[in-house]
Amino acid sequence: MTADQIPAVQVHGVTKRFGEITAVDDVHLEVPAGQVLALLGRNGAGKSTLMEMLLGITRPGAGEIRVGGLAPQEASSRGLIGAMLQNGALLPEETVRSMLRLLHSLHARPLPLEEVAERADVADLMSRRIGKLSGGQMQRVRFAVALLGDPDVILLDEPTVGMDVETRRDFWVRIRHVARAGRTIVLATHYLQEAETEAERVVVLDRGRIIADGPGAEITRSISGRTLRVVGPSPAEVAALPGVSEAVADAEGVLARCTDSDAALRALLREHPQARGIEISPPSLEDAFLRLTEGAVR
Repeated sequence: MTADQIPAVQVHGVTKRFGEITAVDDVHLEVPAGQVLALLGRNGAGKSTLMEMLLGITRPGAGEIRVGGLAPQEASSRGLIGAMLQNGALLPEETVRSMLRLLHSLHARPLPLEEVAERADVADLMSRRIGKLSGGQMQRVRFAVALLGDPDVILLDEPTVGMDVETRRDFWVRIRHVARAGRTIVLATHYLQEAETEAERVVVLDRGRIIADGPGAEITRSISGRTLRVVGPSPAEVAALPGVSEAVADAEGVLARCTDSDAALRALLREHPQARGIEISPPSLEDAFLRLTEGAVR
């Protein structure tokens, strides 16, 4: 296998235990260079532990991890992997420029600081003290830190937390630009719509195991049925309709899962003519995620 054929990330039979708790359980995963992969899972599913092992912060109890063909610790020391961690420590008393300049000097082959500032959209923050920044601005600075060493693989942990809608949209434009340059992006996020629209591939973890892996649309198609939303009837009345498997109240009325949405709609209109706000939609990635991880104990 030539250097350009080596997967950016290789995880082979990796298990990590903390006492009696198995955080990651026999995970196998390969990520080709240039792919944007979203890692989804409920709290405690193993996402953070897997990312820490990819960075070389902690070692697997069993199995093997390679980043660009190297052990994670060596890949990190060579600057081949960068990370934007949600709670990554910053220096609150420093300006953005002074902190980035300090970290820039630690890398073997850093990008020019001006280029990092432009790519991460922090040029207007360079003279600001970090402790005075908003949550969204700090996330942009963390992204700049991840880019400093010109890494081939970038790990993003909840990257858009604290960002407003406009900033989040602009951030993803910049991520796509970075990915088009051939870099591999692995992100953990609770924003399932981001995963659905921005990632080429979605991996769902549950209890430390991979339970789904593929394009978001493919994972969504793996669950059957449509969803019915309606205002008026009670959850119990909707649940009693033919073709409805479950109905729950939500902020906008009643949300139901259907095994036969046509039968449910006909019965709804016949038995509850006062019903309004009726919507029928195919399952989303969020529906698939919730269905796949049902019963998870946290």
